[in-house]
Amino acid sequence: MITRLLVANRGEIARRVFRTCRSLGVSTVAVFSDADSGAPHAREADLAVRLPGSHPAETYLAADRIIEACRASGADAVHPGYGFLSENAAFARAVLDAGLTWVGPPPEAIEAMGSKIAAKRLMAEAGVPVLPSLDLAAPGEFPLLVKASAGGGGRGMRIVRHAGELAAEVESARREAEAAFGDGAVFAEPLLEAARHVEVQVLADAHGTVWALGERECSVQRRHQKVVEECPSPGISERTRELLCAAAVRAARRIGYVGAGTVEFLVKGERVAFLEMNTRLQVEHPVTELVFGVDLVRLQLEVAEGAALPPEPPAPRGHAIEARLYAEDAAYVPQTGVLRRFEVPGDVRVDSGVESGSQVSPHYDAMLAKIVAYGATRAEAARKLAASLRGARLHGLTTNRDLLLDVVTSPAFLAGETNTAFLSLGGPLSPPSSPSSPPSSDDALPALAAALAMAAAHRRDAPVLAGLPGGWRNVRSQPARARFEEADVVYDPLPAGVTVVSARPEEVVLERDGLRRTFQVARYDGDERLYVDSPMGAAVLTPVPRLPEPVEHVAPGSLLAPMPGSVLRVEVAEGDTVARGQPVLVLEAMKMEHRIAAPAGGVVSDVRVEKGQQVEAGAVLAIIQEETT
Repeated sequence: MITRLLVANRGEIARRVFRTCRSLGVSTVAVFSDADSGAPHAREADLAVRLPGSHPAETYLAADRIIEACRASGADAVHPGYGFLSENAAFARAVLDAGLTWVGPPPEAIEAMGSKIAAKRLMAEAGVPVLPSLDLAAPGEFPLLVKASAGGGGRGMRIVRHAGELAAEVESARREAEAAFGDGAVFAEPLLEAARHVEVQVLADAHGTVWALGERECSVQRRHQKVVEECPSPGISERTRELLCAAAVRAARRIGYVGAGTVEFLVKGERVAFLEMNTRLQVEHPVTELVFGVDLVRLQLEVAEGAALPPEPPAPRGHAIEARLYAEDAAYVPQTGVLRRFEVPGDVRVDSGVESGSQVSPHYDAMLAKIVAYGATRAEAARKLAASLRGARLHGLTTNRDLLLDVVTSPAFLAGETNTAFLSLGGPLSPPSSPSSPPSSDDALPALAAALAMAAAHRRDAPVLAGLPGGWRNVRSQPARARFEEADVVYDPLPAGVTVVSARPEEVVLERDGLRRTFQVARYDGDERLYVDSPMGAAVLTPVPRLPEPVEHVAPGSLLAPMPGSVLRVEVAEGDTVARGQPVLVLEAMKMEHRIAAPAGGVVSDVRVEKGQQVEAGAVLAIIQEETT
């Protein structure tokens, strides 16, 4: 029996495993890096062990430190979560050699699937359909996909459409894979475009029973990373479903699999091709749990203790959709800083690694939470998820909430017409070619609410005559106005047709033409912005100071760091001539490579950084003097 479990991971998955452990009476141990010293997962465990440092290589990827943490805490079992060491056979073996229970598949099964190159050969031998592997030196066809042989999550993956791009993309994929997984091996296969990404959840015990717990569709992706997942898939036939489940079971039996795992496929029409097998619990496992009525973490623990599964899995009921909430902007650039408020309402499941006040660092993945809705039908689940996303109060960091809302409310998604090109240029969410609708007079209401909330706060905090209206004069000389970087609004006199029902610093109620709306307004110490939430959506407004401080102007042509990170590579030197779009340097942040390209053709007049240098967001990296005609 497992009595004390150490989770060799962080954030959302650590908290998820702890939740099941608490229900079973199993004591919990967290490990945490210096960057995670204040993280919820470190606080919620019964015991927590510090891993000195912040970089993954010296903390969550340091197997010897984690084994030592087990000894120090008295843990008798290890759950690896996902990512980091979860698919590292050497780590699994080290856990077993230390006399601990490994909550995962046998090291031999991890090794068999850990190399995607070898896994494809094994699957072909087992009769599972696969795509051919291509020679990296002379692939013979384009477009193709370069993939990391180890790990997943979109890291170490590159689409190559032309031969001239191949060498650079292969090298970039190798570096990213080495940084994320400690293994820089990559391979290539034909790119099956506009296919569905469908995976099967398997669960096997040590007594010969293998379950296929249905399929999940994970086609909505950006940068090869899943954004929205659902169970079951809305777009495959029953024949294809049976083929996928049978292939997944064959794959698990072929390698003597024990525990929870996922077999991933590309599906285009009736064509099916094996992608990879993830020998761990997946990020998106909650949708399967809700549809099949199981706790996969509990089943993992029971299987690790030697329990036998029932002969047949439970039957599925209903539909579940999961949205991954990331701290990132519209260009998918990760965001760092303080998450001032994190509140997600509605009839949804929220698995999060953060809470209000959490610090999001540049060292790890930018995912904040998974928001999962369940319904008797797909339409019901989508409606619940959309309502929860609309009502979420997410302050302090830019998130992908608007993208998620656009996805789950789009006609194409609601019709089940999803594939891996869904978020690509030309996909269903591409900007429309027709002009956008003209602005409505209601569009100014959030800014008006913010102005009224500011005025109410000024009166509340006034040292004298607090009962007088803000800006009161015997003879009015001009209207009362609030200036924000995003809008300029007059709040006294009010716009035509608008009535103030109530105005407090934290809440403003406005009525226009008989329609009443409530605006929640928040402001935080150390953050000058106002956050306005209402049924109209979320707005962030930055007041313009009356007497602005002098600002430091950057030289024209300066390339600025979009996020904190480490300079991985500088690809130009002072005096070089560059073309528009040419890579200038590469930053590494949140385990991903981010290319900084020249915005225009010109000459590199200055390079301010060097390889290995840490930079803050907004730092000048290089200066390009544009060509003049």
